[in-house]
Amino acid sequence: MDNNALDSKMLNKIAYSHTPQDVKQLEKLGYKNYVEEQLNPDDTKETPFPPLAGFPTSTVLQRLSTLKIHIEYNDKGKKVNEARPVLHLNKSQTDLWRELYKDNISFREKIQPAVEVAAATWVRAVYSRWQVREIMVLFWHNHFNVNVGKDERIGLTFPAYDRDVIRRHALGNFRAFLEDVAKSPAMQYYLNNVSSQASPANENFARELFELHTLGREAYMNNLYNRWREVPGATEGKPTGYIDEDVYEAARAFTGWTIADGTDNGKGSTFPNTGAAHYYEGWHDNYQKRVLGVEIAPNQPPLADGKQVLDLVAFHPATARHVCKKLCQRFISDAPTEGVIQKAVDVFIKNQKAPDQLKQVVRTILLSDECQNSVGQKTKTPFELVASFLRTTEADFTPSDDFSWLMNQTGYTLFEWQTPTGHPDKATYWLNPNMMLNRWNIINVLTSDWQKNIKWDVAKIVPNAPTLNVVQIADFLIKKMLDTEGPLCVKLRNTVANFIADGASVEEPFLYDVKSLHDKIIKAVALIGMSPEFQVR
Repeated sequence: MDNNALDSKMLNKIAYSHTPQDVKQLEKLGYKNYVEEQLNPDDTKETPFPPLAGFPTSTVLQRLSTLKIHIEYNDKGKKVNEARPVLHLNKSQTDLWRELYKDNISFREKIQPAVEVAAATWVRAVYSRWQVREIMVLFWHNHFNVNVGKDERIGLTFPAYDRDVIRRHALGNFRAFLEDVAKSPAMQYYLNNVSSQASPANENFARELFELHTLGREAYMNNLYNRWREVPGATEGKPTGYIDEDVYEAARAFTGWTIADGTDNGKGSTFPNTGAAHYYEGWHDNYQKRVLGVEIAPNQPPLADGKQVLDLVAFHPATARHVCKKLCQRFISDAPTEGVIQKAVDVFIKNQKAPDQLKQVVRTILLSDECQNSVGQKTKTPFELVASFLRTTEADFTPSDDFSWLMNQTGYTLFEWQTPTGHPDKATYWLNPNMMLNRWNIINVLTSDWQKNIKWDVAKIVPNAPTLNVVQIADFLIKKMLDTEGPLCVKLRNTVANFIADGASVEEPFLYDVKSLHDKIIKAVALIGMSPEFQVR
């Protein structure tokens, strides 16, 4: 197999599968230059007019500009049942708050901005040219998971969280990323830091900051040590891990970090009501603290001790390993080698203050031999499975309520995962018998007449289909969807060919009428989408 063929298979690793346009661009640039282009997304090239030569004219912005989202509710005597355009994606956090944070507005109205973000996420995953960025955005949404259904204020400010926090920093600097997450209404309300005050501080945010966002569970040592001095390296200010004392002390550092939501501060006045990040000194624990073996002086300036904690966790070696291992697991396999993890860790640490730190880490992983030799070693999540199915078949797709309901049946609840962990990214979770049935079902339903929001163009899927025999059609579909020649997938080739032939000879030209041709090819596409070969990347 030539290098171009090997490179094109990487589109299933670094994109939500491939389109003909992706393959052409990759062949033109070569893998290394293609990765570099992906790591430097130029949104001016997503503009609708004029379309970029060689890429679909139905760009992301065109689709979002015409997208209508159904909203229906009966609340406080008001009945709503209508399809609305996307209105909130570009609004500032302040404007979203001013428009929607009112007692007389229904919960469904308040989470409409989050519904728009979910729909836009699907449009971008399927149609955006900048696939690496879209993968990284969803990776960080899971890493810094919030559930938009927990609190209406998460839902109404969610476009700002997606745009100004996750998308802004997805290939940027981790320390800057961490602080914007900590100050966001989404995380403040999700992990209850918004009401955290001295004596006692709420520990939810601090706990997940250590366990999920930075050092990771592998660095938790409370099962071994009960006092901070016992942790190896702690007395030199360089502990190898963290214990509960670190969480308790860090929680104290974040007291007073809140949101200007008009709350009564308990001291005879109220906060401003703008939805912006807010610091209230009256709630802050100003006494001395000790986090990761480092003494934090009392009576620091506003936000100072919380920011110092963010420095300590962001620059800790365990954080570099935790984040880099997760990135390697996303792009390579569930069990990446220590060698490639260490390569990424070295880049992460060396560039810890660089504005493009995460870009450099991702580049290191994508260009590694381990990544380029790992095709087929990673199971797709249901989101990845469906996005890749829609991309590789070049479907005309519009998100809908029915589609969202179907996705929820697979176990993948976009932006509504209940726990702070985010969606699992390992095969053991997604490949049990019940999950597999759900994966097959959604592909089957997406290709049924019941789904009105997806249109299939057989002439685009298999050009000149009426002139081909059944084996040729099967080979063409397998090459299109799996980037593999049919003879290399003999069992699948035979299954698809026999299905299309429906008892007739597979060597004869396809003689069905236009409607039968359409139905057979779409169901053959579904058959390949359900195959073991399509379930991996």
